[in-house]
Amino acid sequence: MKTYRDFDRYLKEFPDKNGYFGRYGGAILPPELVPAFQDITAAYQEICHSAQFISELRRIRKEFQGRPTPVYHCDRLSRHLGKSQIYLKREDLNHTGAHKINHCMGEGLLAKFLGKKKIIAETGAGQHGVALATAAAYFGLECDIYMGEVDIAKQHPNVVRMKMLGANVIPVTHGLKTLKEAVDAAFEGYLKEYQDAIYCIGSAVGPHPFPMMVRDFQSVVGYEARAQFLEMTGILPDTVCAAVGGGSNSIGMFEAFLSDPVEIVGVEPLGRGEAVGDHAASMKFGKLGTLHGFESILLQDEQGEPLPVYSIASGLDYPSVGPEHAYLCECGRVNYDVVSDEEAMEAFFLLCRYEGIIPAIESSHALAYAIRRAREQDTGAILVNLSGRGDKDIDYVFEHYGTGERFFKK
Repeated sequence: MKTYRDFDRYLKEFPDKNGYFGRYGGAILPPELVPAFQDITAAYQEICHSAQFISELRRIRKEFQGRPTPVYHCDRLSRHLGKSQIYLKREDLNHTGAHKINHCMGEGLLAKFLGKKKIIAETGAGQHGVALATAAAYFGLECDIYMGEVDIAKQHPNVVRMKMLGANVIPVTHGLKTLKEAVDAAFEGYLKEYQDAIYCIGSAVGPHPFPMMVRDFQSVVGYEARAQFLEMTGILPDTVCAAVGGGSNSIGMFEAFLSDPVEIVGVEPLGRGEAVGDHAASMKFGKLGTLHGFESILLQDEQGEPLPVYSIASGLDYPSVGPEHAYLCECGRVNYDVVSDEEAMEAFFLLCRYEGIIPAIESSHALAYAIRRAREQDTGAILVNLSGRGDKDIDYVFEHYGTGERFFKK
């Protein structure tokens, strides 16, 4: 069991040269893709230490994305719940409305460095697709976005945004028609075009170097939040939490706090309950397996095939989790808990009513965990990564929950 004292050199040691975090990670690829991923790894290792690249990325973040995003104290919500204080890292205020733009602009820069003409990706909730379509427009690249038909129906506003930005949105019609199938289809598309395209994965998953790259690009969230919270309060938060699907917003939030005496919690979707197909809680119910070119914790059957998953949040319904999350859980530095659909939707409406902020349903899972903790304890500060805003969700929420009045009945 490792504590925060063991993480001073963590970023220098993980992942190893083969892309592993302990026994999780790697690059399990078709032979024809091995050279392409070696080129991506070599290019990233070169540019991540380039002053020119870093300077350009910082300029983009400041002038185009609107960084830094603020930390916000939920005063009314905190007083409503009890004596604990809830703070939000407002990634919803990024250009395009979520944290995804952080790694998409970095991946777009990498694509230009490699001389690629097209970027290919999958999306679930649509935020990664919108962010990547934005990056493609910014850098003058073609863009193919694969999206399951179920998610296309749930996330219509984001589909329209992607098309307006010039992306080719490709419906995925097989299987459950959600995020896992979209990743499958995007990999198949990339296999046909890897010489002229780059696959820009939407989370801290996939073959090496993508879990490392996404973590590095997203770590700006945690480093900003840590400095901002210290400036606001003079101390560190007691607890830091974020939602975990594949794990990009959470790994970006967690990195800055790993060597601090801070409790860190990843929050997975319990959905409708513990039955197979009713949740996407990989860490709670999964075991070691292989999916989409990497080894991690996977919800799988006896033959090792991915099980069906579900979450009310389209960005969280993935049957595995980033390999770094699996390692941080196994070594004991990060705890992982679950939140149901009902808890997430209560949190969604509480933030609307008490703070005037409409959160993404994905982010509402982390907020629900913070609300649960605030009701249970008499003191402390909880910092939540509010990874995205809920504009994309309002049609779906209104159709199924109305204005949330049942959550406010005595």
